[in-house]
Amino acid sequence: MLETSNYSLVLLIQLTLLTFDLFVNSFSELLRTSPVIQLVLFIVQDISLLFNLFIFLLMLFNTYVFQVGLMSLLLERFRVLIMLSVFYLFSSVSLHSWMMNLRWMRADHYVWTDGLLFLYGLQRTAAVLYYYYYKRTAEYLGDPRLYKDSPWLREAFARARQL
Repeated sequence: MLETSNYSLVLLIQLTLLTFDLFVNSFSELLRTSPVIQLVLFIVQDISLLFNLFIFLLMLFNTYVFQVGLMSLLLERFRVLIMLSVFYLFSSVSLHSWMMNLRWMRADHYVWTDGLLFLYGLQRTAAVLYYYYYKRTAEYLGDPRLYKDSPWLREAFARARQL
């Protein structure tokens, strides 16, 4: 079972990684003239997105709901976040790769193609949705009902057995 002190630490790590991601998304364009620093920030940002996804999945696997075999209930509940996390990760990696490819040799020029601008807008929109759903889910995973037997879980298990 997840203890309060452990959950607080995990939540702090998750929120720190989200804050770092928001910081990089907000201020990475200020480092356009220094492509090496921007590249390092992008790499660390993408790794932090992977860490957040792994932490979320580990939190799911730690629940009693998962341990009794109701993975479908968890997938149904967190489907949006899972799909959004994967989409946001791929759009971020794509945007970073394309940006660095276009700007590496011409860091002092303002380079924006139509496709890059579209991907930029798509990635930033996905980022806002990702922040909202991830924060909401991270706080929801602190619900003690997910980590012990309860009447709603027994009802869900009975419904799953009938299907």
